[in-house]
Amino acid sequence: MTGGLGYIGSHTVVELLNGGHDVVVYDDLSNCDLLVLESINQITNRSVKFYEGDVRNKDLLTEVFKKQNIDVVIHFAGLKSLRESVQNPLSYYDNNVNGAVNLLDVMQKSRTKKIIFSSSASVYGNPKFLPITEEHPLEPTNPYANTKKLIEEIMRDIVDADEEWKVIFLRYFNPIGAHSTGLIGENPKGLPNNLVPYIAKVASGEIPFLPVYGSNYSTPDGTGIRDYIHVVDVAAGHLAALNYFLNQSENPAIFNLGSGKGVSVLEMIAAFEIASGEEINFEIVSPRPGDVAKCYADNAKACSILDWHPQYDLSDMCLSTWLFTKQYR
Repeated sequence: MTGGLGYIGSHTVVELLNGGHDVVVYDDLSNCDLLVLESINQITNRSVKFYEGDVRNKDLLTEVFKKQNIDVVIHFAGLKSLRESVQNPLSYYDNNVNGAVNLLDVMQKSRTKKIIFSSSASVYGNPKFLPITEEHPLEPTNPYANTKKLIEEIMRDIVDADEEWKVIFLRYFNPIGAHSTGLIGENPKGLPNNLVPYIAKVASGEIPFLPVYGSNYSTPDGTGIRDYIHVVDVAAGHLAALNYFLNQSENPAIFNLGSGKGVSVLEMIAAFEIASGEEINFEIVSPRPGDVAKCYADNAKACSILDWHPQYDLSDMCLSTWLFTKQYR
């Protein structure tokens, strides 16, 4: 698993280990640290094989595939800040796209031809209809989202060229929350790029206030609406995807992983205040260019075909985030 010590990756490692799978983690530690590995071992009471490395390091990747008996790759590794991708697109295309090509080449030569790709709902761009199904047009609006679309296209071409390849795209909406133990969660280095980690840092006193970008959208309270899904539910989606390989009928197979519900910024602030018992200071500021009023998933396909169903609600997401935040503040 590339990027296996990152936010979504670490929770997925836990789900896979608890599901009886053996996991090899490959991560460059650019947005996490080895404490996550210790936490995973503590939660699962199992040891994870770990290699520190960049997916662009073909020699090291090749060595890992030679040493380990790898049946399936789950590819999480990649840069993921929308803002940074606009400021420095070349680094995103180099890391995300070239890294994926490098990984796929090593897989091809190692005859490991099953991969689950960590894609994103950002590939859909501005919603043309709601809820968003897997058939929604792909119109990325920033370099990060475009790297996800390009990688999907590359994987489609590989499947067309070689029918032995089996590929699954999981398009996440907005994963939040943390493991119930509070031992792993989202702990970004630097200023958070996502709403809930930002709210958590305001609640803990690390940041003075939350900027709310716009209050005049065509939504009930005027703030933007997004689909938030508990990270453990997202992790469980990968376990379900692994099982789907056994009787895969669509290749590449594409599944939205979202709650299917929309939550506004103000609703999220209110829910976090209840969970944390802290007042969340916020200020309304100008909308960001490109932000849309509403975006949420149609998750019926994943629910039906993968037999996957979100188990956690908004309160669970906020409570688990706060538990993690208190332990690492």
